[in-house]
Amino acid sequence: MPAADSAALLMRYPLLDRDASILDFNHRVLHWAEQPEVPLLERLRYLCIVSSNLDEFFEVRAELHLSAWRAGGDAGDGMRRLLAAARELVERQYGIFNQVLLPALARQGVRIVSHLERDEAQRRWVREHFLHEVKPLLVPVALDPAHPFPLVANKSLNFIVQLKGKDAFGRRNEIAIVKVPRVLPRVLRLPKRVAGGETLFVMLSSVIRAHLADLFPGREVGDFSHFRVTRHSDLWVDEQEVKNLRTALRQELHQRHYGEAVRVEVSSACSDTLADFLLRQFKLPPEALFKVQGPVNLVRLQQLIELVDRPDWLFPPYQASYPVQLKRGASVFERIRQGDVLIHLPFESFDGVIDFLREAVQDPQVLAIKQTIYRTGNDSRMMDLLIEAQRRGKEVTVVVELKARFDEEANINWAERLEHAGAQVVYGVVGLKTHAKMLLVTRREGRQLRRYGHLSTGNYNPRTAALYTDLGMLTADARLTADMDQLFVHLASHSRLPRMQRMLLAPFTLHKQMLARIDAVAKAARKGKGARIVAKMNALTDEALILALLRAGEAGARIDLIVRGACMLPAGLTKHIRVRSIIGRFLEHSRVFYFRAGADEQLWLSSADWMNRNMLRRVETAWQVTDAQLRQRIVDECLIAYLHDARDAWLMQPDGHYRSVVAPGQAPGPGAQAALMNRYVSRNQPEE
Repeated sequence: MPAADSAALLMRYPLLDRDASILDFNHRVLHWAEQPEVPLLERLRYLCIVSSNLDEFFEVRAELHLSAWRAGGDAGDGMRRLLAAARELVERQYGIFNQVLLPALARQGVRIVSHLERDEAQRRWVREHFLHEVKPLLVPVALDPAHPFPLVANKSLNFIVQLKGKDAFGRRNEIAIVKVPRVLPRVLRLPKRVAGGETLFVMLSSVIRAHLADLFPGREVGDFSHFRVTRHSDLWVDEQEVKNLRTALRQELHQRHYGEAVRVEVSSACSDTLADFLLRQFKLPPEALFKVQGPVNLVRLQQLIELVDRPDWLFPPYQASYPVQLKRGASVFERIRQGDVLIHLPFESFDGVIDFLREAVQDPQVLAIKQTIYRTGNDSRMMDLLIEAQRRGKEVTVVVELKARFDEEANINWAERLEHAGAQVVYGVVGLKTHAKMLLVTRREGRQLRRYGHLSTGNYNPRTAALYTDLGMLTADARLTADMDQLFVHLASHSRLPRMQRMLLAPFTLHKQMLARIDAVAKAARKGKGARIVAKMNALTDEALILALLRAGEAGARIDLIVRGACMLPAGLTKHIRVRSIIGRFLEHSRVFYFRAGADEQLWLSSADWMNRNMLRRVETAWQVTDAQLRQRIVDECLIAYLHDARDAWLMQPDGHYRSVVAPGQAPGPGAQAALMNRYVSRNQPEE
């Protein structure tokens, strides 16, 4: 499309701000913390999730705006808007914490008690705990030319204290810093003997605050505040220059905690003098200071959830069914030979994938296993099985993405363990993250070798497989598994890829083919033929794809986009495009793309969101679902169900913000996730 036409289209439909869209998503998540029908501890958990999301947002997204601010001129306007929007979210967050959740917990006999609220017995217990468990680990640093401002780690708890009088050497060093070790629990439960029949907690910050004077004998403590600094934490290494990426990343990990400061949080009572001092130390503008009414790190309240023994305050446990197309104890290989198998997580359990790999490990006819690893966590049954496969003499090749953000250390550790076991470990293509999710097994069957594969929209992580909605497919399709094998060879050897038969691959064909699919729908619409797009993804920020969707919408195609998080397409300004976001008990993570152009109907699953980085700077896969029954099942469960969600859905409005489908005072209707849970639970019931 000519640049002038694209510019004219953007004039009619100016793209939404990506960062504002990310923050808007967190407002939708925070809505769960406000809902009385949500179990109380789960409401607190959603509050913690938003805090964690906001931390990551600042760690990854803020540095670019901060650099623009330092450049001067109008370039800093973006940062000021960003910080204003973030402040609005934080104020709402602490308002829910203080005015909604804490009173609700107190009504049930669960309270976080401050120093002023504690009775004499409780104060004695707290003091004993401080003297024996906390004080020995604290080293207060009074600042002077020989003791400059200490290096404060990312997201760590600290205190800044203003001291009066003179030190032991007769000097007036007025500012001291107390760093609080991460090993200390942030939430403490008071023992029953002093709790008075209630369930009482104290925050570590409150314990230290009440005993600051003990850290500075002979000095008078004046103003003080706890504080936390957030630092830019996106790791970077020059892959063209380093000789060993794993070693370079491990060295870089040590520096992650001390990147450039992007935000400072202090208590609401922090004096302007101390606040200004911190801003100068971290070289931040006043807008980067956040005064909060409560703990500076709400993420740590996850500990309180674990310490309160009230199962009725949590979601009822959900027991995922064993994949309905598999039979527990039966051969997975035999079932796959009969046709493709779909696994819909978390409604069906990840055990089907584990059993597929376990059978491959134990089967003497299996000669080779190849797998990609992006996020697998610290405790992984799959990694243990791959190590066992190598021990049994199979050829094991693992493509480990070392630069999976915030999982780098776990992936480095697994890579080293796999290498020590003798597996072939490779790190993909220089300059590209390997985000594709593939597991390929080669088995000798008579005189031929046969491949069995697993492709997925989500990670090989047993923990998140119970929390995220994803789709996986087990297949013995010879063309699709041949494509997978070619991709593994390419990732290991960087050889030229042959033409793929059944698979699209980023950064080569995926972007072009998604654009071609959208354009085909647009042409069908112009000819008055059936024209339909339904796409489900986590984020939509790629400008080329957005422009193609807008053109298709203007041509008359009906387009529904189910986008969980950031979406830059201004659907509220268009006639034929609707955007909805589903925020439920499980994190929506599957990527499903449906296109109908006249008589041509296609359904694709993918590891990739429609973001520029996924299309052009990552190794991603997409594959077409050709089995009619599986295709209809995906349409029913992942598209139609979500388009009719009347509980957890949010609709984009003309201003780019979202409105809940549940009007104030209205009872919610059926939700897609709840319906799928009920469907799969019923499938899991034994027959009468």
